[in-house]
Amino acid sequence: MLFGYTLRRLLMLIPVSLSISVIIFAIVHMLPGDPIDNLMPVGSTHADRVKMVMKYGFDKPLITQYFLWVSHVARGDFGNAIVMRRPVASLIADNLPYSLSLGALAFAFSSIVGMALGLISVALENVWLERIVRGFILLGSTVPGFFLALMMILLFAVKLRWFPVSGADGWRSLVLPVLTIGFGGVALVARVTRVALMDAQRMDFVTLLHAKGVSGPNILLRHLFAHALLPVVTILALRVGWILGGAVTAEFVFGRPGLGSLLIRSLGQRDYPVVQGCLLMLALAVMLGTLIGDVAQAAMDPRIREEAS
Repeated sequence: MLFGYTLRRLLMLIPVSLSISVIIFAIVHMLPGDPIDNLMPVGSTHADRVKMVMKYGFDKPLITQYFLWVSHVARGDFGNAIVMRRPVASLIADNLPYSLSLGALAFAFSSIVGMALGLISVALENVWLERIVRGFILLGSTVPGFFLALMMILLFAVKLRWFPVSGADGWRSLVLPVLTIGFGGVALVARVTRVALMDAQRMDFVTLLHAKGVSGPNILLRHLFAHALLPVVTILALRVGWILGGAVTAEFVFGRPGLGSLLIRSLGQRDYPVVQGCLLMLALAVMLGTLIGDVAQAAMDPRIREEAS
């Protein structure tokens, strides 16, 4: 049954991917400016510009350009960068490992610390400590990522000189970007974990466990946490895409290579093929995270599989 559910979810990604590709293509071509402007040398004539436009296929109708792009992407060909004059797939392959390493560490940090804070906020009997944890969760939910990144650079890189300001040289250059991306995730995961645990505490079996003499920490860790995992797993799966999206800001602020830096640089150059390829990769990451979350939910809760069948 789980295999059938997974197969149906995979098939649903096909129309979703096509719809997203249409949106990406439309948005990119609505941007002001023209990539040809960055290629034309000083003193070029109108005829030279027309030849350049025809060379890159911008003279064709947009619908034709879209179908050509989608057909090539389906074969694994993202086209060639107009300004950097390299295959887009090669540019993505060079930058993707940096984004994946940053995203994986930020995901692990936000998941572990977030669930731990959620558990602590429910388990603590000290009102003041619980308020401190809840205040931290609120702070993490409201502070913008770019502002946090600038404050971390100012404090830990400029004032204390503990970490480098920018670059991707060694583990020390990862600390501040990981904290920047993971901080908001910690707050989100902690809040979801806390709410799920508090809802689970109201269930009838908790009263029965207390009546049997089971200790509070044992009930929390062995019974309540298992019931609270379903919404936590969902939000963690969605974080896969959100983290790669958040890496765009962090990579730009911290001067790191990656999909985010490549995307922002290509946006400034109006390099359509590169922008389309980067946005498509980020969208696929979100869809993959959603798929993982749905399959994990179905594996944990048979009712979801039955409803979908």
